[in-house]
Amino acid sequence: MATNEKQPLFKRHEQNIQYLKERLAVDKSFDVIQLDLEYAGRKMSLYLIDGFVKDDILHLLMKFLAKLEEKDLQPDPLQKLLKTYIPYVELDQVDDLNAAADTVLAGPTALVVEGLDKVIMIDARTYPVRGPQEPDLERVVRGSRDGYVETIVFNTALTRRRVRDRSLRMVYSSIGRRSKTDIVLCYLEDIADPKKVELLQKHLEKIDTDGLPMAEKTVEEYLGGRHWNPYPTIRYTERPDTAAAHLYEGHIIIIIDGSPSVMIAPSTYWHHLQHAEEYRQKPLVGAYLRFVRYFAVLASIFMLPLYYLFSVNPDLLPSSLEFIGPSEFGAIPLLLQFLIAEIGIDMLRMAAIHTPTSLATALGLVAAIMMGQVAVEVGLFSYEVVLYLSLAAIGTFATPSYELSLANRIVRILLLLSTAAFGVSGYVVGITAWIFYLVRMNSFHTGYFWPFLPFAPTAFKDVIVRTPVPLKTRRPEFLNPQDPDR
Repeated sequence: MATNEKQPLFKRHEQNIQYLKERLAVDKSFDVIQLDLEYAGRKMSLYLIDGFVKDDILHLLMKFLAKLEEKDLQPDPLQKLLKTYIPYVELDQVDDLNAAADTVLAGPTALVVEGLDKVIMIDARTYPVRGPQEPDLERVVRGSRDGYVETIVFNTALTRRRVRDRSLRMVYSSIGRRSKTDIVLCYLEDIADPKKVELLQKHLEKIDTDGLPMAEKTVEEYLGGRHWNPYPTIRYTERPDTAAAHLYEGHIIIIIDGSPSVMIAPSTYWHHLQHAEEYRQKPLVGAYLRFVRYFAVLASIFMLPLYYLFSVNPDLLPSSLEFIGPSEFGAIPLLLQFLIAEIGIDMLRMAAIHTPTSLATALGLVAAIMMGQVAVEVGLFSYEVVLYLSLAAIGTFATPSYELSLANRIVRILLLLSTAAFGVSGYVVGITAWIFYLVRMNSFHTGYFWPFLPFAPTAFKDVIVRTPVPLKTRRPEFLNPQDPDR
């Protein structure tokens, strides 16, 4: 049943409908419908999935077909039906029964007509879909409130609404031997680097799997390589305006059916630290917000190991900073306190995800009172551990990219362990190894740490400071855009 070999139509109509009936398992699935009809003296059969079709459209088409007479389909029945008697926009024809069956499972309706050597495909499908409300992870104070949904056609429409450029390309393909998941490669042909587009297409064509149960996350594991690398090499967004801004720069967008997140490639480390709010405010305010975000992210990585280093080696502190360090170390070693608290925060995060919204406030109170205050009062933790771990957690939550925040958390724990094992040397070597690791990474032949390394002065300035849009005169160099000038 899973074969992809081509099966041309048989000469006898009964063989065609029997083949499709078995291929689609009409008798075994209640939602797969076969309608045997007779119009204009010809036997016809409709194959469709209940819940995927627009009933009113099919009823209207059946009314038109019911009025036909035999002479109306002469001399070329196929062309008469396609061009005259089936008044619908999205029509296609296939000469492969296997392809027709696979298409029916995706939503369109197949019309098999006696005497024709092709199947007419009527794309009168509709999908259950939620409204395009604002994404939870990328909220802004000012700006649009619409976001991508799980239906690919809606997402392409939301993108094209903001990019009314004649060079915008939406290249369709399907991935998965069994799932046949719809996927669209979106880019501006006049701007995007053709080599990068071709490279992405080749990567997608090489994906060989039964299906994409996790949609974009499954695709990322095939595209990103380095499977044990915690850092994301592809950026995600649920905002159409963010995707449009990246398209104008020369990025390539990958839209996958079933996911409200689109993939942006290639992307660097700094792309994961950008947020739409920075560009929804005045340039000076946006630059300030970016600086605060960078500080929070860096503090979430380095603050805990540095505090531990100063706590166990107070001689490293100048006299003016002698107050840093726990006044009471607690009942268990300081390192173990940090590790237990880190695991506790992750447990709380996972519990919050699985907790109904109505109980989330109660969960927060339990975490704040019982896990924080009580743990300090019984001597399990010291006050300073709770303080600095809270600051690190705030920096983690301030990271725009959820994937990047998880990777930074792992780096923080590893850096804490190396500092505990080797002291100052472990702290310095750990940071150096982290930087070298990021510098050696690539995202589709693009340096992950660009424009820091390799260094590009103008682009580096745009990364550090939120530059006013009128002053940004060139597209990012690493994208190798065809039209680098604005």
